[in-house]
Amino acid sequence: MRNVLILSLGLALLLSNCNAGGQEKAKESKSNGSNVIVMTNEMFKQKVFNYEVNKEWKFEGDLPVIIDFYATWCGPCRQLSPRVEEIAKEYAGKIIVYKVDTDEENQLAQNMGITNLPTLLFIPAKGQPQSSMGAIPKEELVRAINEVLLVK
Repeated sequence: MRNVLILSLGLALLLSNCNAGGQEKAKESKSNGSNVIVMTNEMFKQKVFNYEVNKEWKFEGDLPVIIDFYATWCGPCRQLSPRVEEIAKEYAGKIIVYKVDTDEENQLAQNMGITNLPTLLFIPAKGQPQSSMGAIPKEELVRAINEVLLVK
């Protein structure tokens, strides 16, 4: 059985802990000169989904998004990271790739119901987000991008 399952995130998952929020500073710095952007809880609310304002899913962005939820101590996360960076470079201008250190942005991880690492969240410009868990191969990433994010 494939270790990769793309699961539809239910609206309840997205809206869990809606009233909880942090006052993190938005730091839209690129990480080590890559195309992957470090995301904070405040950035998420501005650029992806403002769960404090909206009760139903409403994507705030223009381009499809991948969010890599990871931790520095997680071995599979370290294995996945170069693949995510490659994808960010190859699909620059077509999708936006963010990464969230779950130890630094615990509130966002909780609000999104992230319980396993690594978790990739695929957010199409229109439609519902989907997730994938584990250090998936690049081929699976490309397939998810083409089937979930870049469908017309």
